[in-house]
Amino acid sequence: MTTVTRSFDHAARAPRSLREAWVALAGLSAVFLFEMLDNSILNVALPTIGRELQASTTALQWVTGSYAVVFGGLMLAFGAIADRFGRRRIMLIGLALLGVASLATAFVTTAEQLIAVRVAMGVAAAMTTPGSMALAFRLFDEDGLRVRATTLISTVGLVGLAIGPTAGGFVLAIAPWQVLLLVNVPIAALAIIGVRTGIAADNAADRHRDSLDIAGAVLGTATIVLALVAPTLFVNQGARSWAPWATTAAVAAGATLFVLRERSARYPLLDLKLVAHPLVASGLAFKAAAGLATAGLGYMVTLQLQLDWGWTPALAAIGMLPQVVVLIAGGALIRPLMQRVGLERAAWLSAATVVFGLAVYGLLSRFGYVWVAVALVLVAAGMRVVGVVAGTNVLRGLPSSRTTIGAALTDTATEVTSGAGIAVTGTILAALFTGDIATSSWSPQQTNEFREAVTIAGLTLTAVAAALVGWGIVRARRVTKHEATTPVAEAIPEHA
Repeated sequence: MTTVTRSFDHAARAPRSLREAWVALAGLSAVFLFEMLDNSILNVALPTIGRELQASTTALQWVTGSYAVVFGGLMLAFGAIADRFGRRRIMLIGLALLGVASLATAFVTTAEQLIAVRVAMGVAAAMTTPGSMALAFRLFDEDGLRVRATTLISTVGLVGLAIGPTAGGFVLAIAPWQVLLLVNVPIAALAIIGVRTGIAADNAADRHRDSLDIAGAVLGTATIVLALVAPTLFVNQGARSWAPWATTAAVAAGATLFVLRERSARYPLLDLKLVAHPLVASGLAFKAAAGLATAGLGYMVTLQLQLDWGWTPALAAIGMLPQVVVLIAGGALIRPLMQRVGLERAAWLSAATVVFGLAVYGLLSRFGYVWVAVALVLVAAGMRVVGVVAGTNVLRGLPSSRTTIGAALTDTATEVTSGAGIAVTGTILAALFTGDIATSSWSPQQTNEFREAVTIAGLTLTAVAAALVGWGIVRARRVTKHEATTPVAEAIPEHA
């Protein structure tokens, strides 16, 4: 009787349109905007930050990489914590942390302090992002409204990702770089107001009582962090040093222990049987390839336009406009493409487009901006499609009771590979470029070293992304006929 009454009460107060839930949707959209805007808006300021804080190439790499590492490493853990203690509650705590960490940017004087701030922001993002889609889903009773709400929130985030570099470039022309992170303060305030006012407090009946897999969370996070630190150690200390080899061994040991733990735990952090499902595995592979390519390309293009070609931040922002246009307008391609070729084929075609764009950059970017623009367009177009269809495939392959962890999985795959993309690129640059990369003028030798490093980094990322896409295609072919014909395309609006 209690369950029936609770369901009736929820139905009575559930919003019947997006307009009725505009306060909550504004707050949840602000959460997703922070996630997508944060790294994209900061990338354009990296040369300025390097000069003002006298940051080394490695330190500059970790200004952005530390955020992605912490975010990706902790997201699954905080997703489980939110399911246990309340999504709304954990999100509000994370938003408060975001506001405080962003304010601390005003007092940063060294690269190490900025990295610490970025770590705190990564923790805040891990606390807020997994719950944003889950709360939007639970806000409505009708599936149609749920899809429209999710699409609205993701679109706001993609617009932030698209305009971040351009807006950041223009801001740098009139204000110090700290403003780019201080903008998170009003975003966090808007999100807190929207979530606290528009979303009901957590219902104890909606939270599970399973024990948290603390050991799995620690092992998973440590393995990811060490995997991204190891390449930097090889460059800074050399292959003859014991530290990089010990770190690599620790990565292998940590990954092995994590798998063993998840297979034996009564309540695992990550059910590996679900991850092995063909739809889930292929969707995660495609998302991982897109994250790797997007982060690596953004990092390289920013440095190339400003440091190699001497463009001002404002001019570099204009140079990123092809990506902006495609990310904003590309949503119109999603539904027609899926209707024409099907969901699975749309997923691997869009992922392959990302890989092709990255290859164009690695091979041809040194020959002029037109090739950079072509690469930006291809990667943005592929990412715009794969972001919807691959994420949908992941959720299709999971039972309805595990869709929250599915959303966390897709974000984790993107963030971890984004950190890997930046780590690989930064490591290759540090290995091949002699001197301080943030100096105002380079010698001809340094210019050649940078261009060689960009080519090698671009082709390395292309090879890794291609391997992920190839593996995803192989896994997708194992999808059963029933799964392949599930009519999910109808649930996705024309402008997703």
